[in-house]
Amino acid sequence: MDHSENENTILLEVEQFLLHSLSETICTPMKEGRISPNLPRLKQLVNLVKEIVFPGYYNEAKNDIHASLVELNELLKEQIAHGLHFFAEQADGKTESDAPELALAFMQRLFDIKRMLYTDVKAMYNNDPAARSYGEVILCYPSIQAMIHYRVAHELLLLGIPVIPRIITELAHSAIGIDIHPGAQIGEFFSIDHGTGVVIGETCIIGNNVHLYQGVTLGARSFSFDERGHPLNIPRHPVIEDNVIIYSNSTVLGRITIGHDSIIGGNVWLTHSVPSHSRIIQYRASSSNN
Repeated sequence: MDHSENENTILLEVEQFLLHSLSETICTPMKEGRISPNLPRLKQLVNLVKEIVFPGYYNEAKNDIHASLVELNELLKEQIAHGLHFFAEQADGKTESDAPELALAFMQRLFDIKRMLYTDVKAMYNNDPAARSYGEVILCYPSIQAMIHYRVAHELLLLGIPVIPRIITELAHSAIGIDIHPGAQIGEFFSIDHGTGVVIGETCIIGNNVHLYQGVTLGARSFSFDERGHPLNIPRHPVIEDNVIIYSNSTVLGRITIGHDSIIGGNVWLTHSVPSHSRIIQYRASSSNN
């Protein structure tokens, strides 16, 4: 057997091994015509929402909003169909034929997405004396990029569309280092100063006028497991009530409640609920002269 024949034999063996090894336990076996959601197309989808919600900031000041809406609707239909088909086991009975109706349902929520994002821009501007204009906040602040992705993903999740919401929030996470699960519930006038390293878990409930600083984690303290040893998806992240400020690198864990109008200082580790109007800070390190 010459080199080319041996090479071809080895490549065919590797191909068969890759196609069949572990497919039943890790990867969903591929079916003919099965197409997964497309990351570049989902990036394009979010960019279209940016252009529609903040006209003139993310495009060349196009005035034809109708054309952008038509393009967004077509992109939604395509990617939702792919998501429902590829992740059929997570689609709760929805099929590709439901994609046009789901796309239109999302389109009807665009005004609410825009309204909520405008409150986020105002909150960021009001909470940062370094901001010189709303436009600077829209174009420069990573928290706004994170919230655009989150607000889009959250609405898609509410429509029961599998996996695509996670992809969209992870696109922001990988780009700017702010990790917000699309299942979190976040109210109006939400802001994150600086933003790097912020983590907000799936079952968090965050009220209105909440302000976080960099490095804040709103996470789970522990997990409950079913009889097969799989983690149960139950409420396990904090509830943050209205008008709360959490300073940098603080960690708030478990299904606890931070009462309204509270301030959590920097570098605090908190695993118990606190009432409204609380002020939680680190104990001062004692010093002594030896």
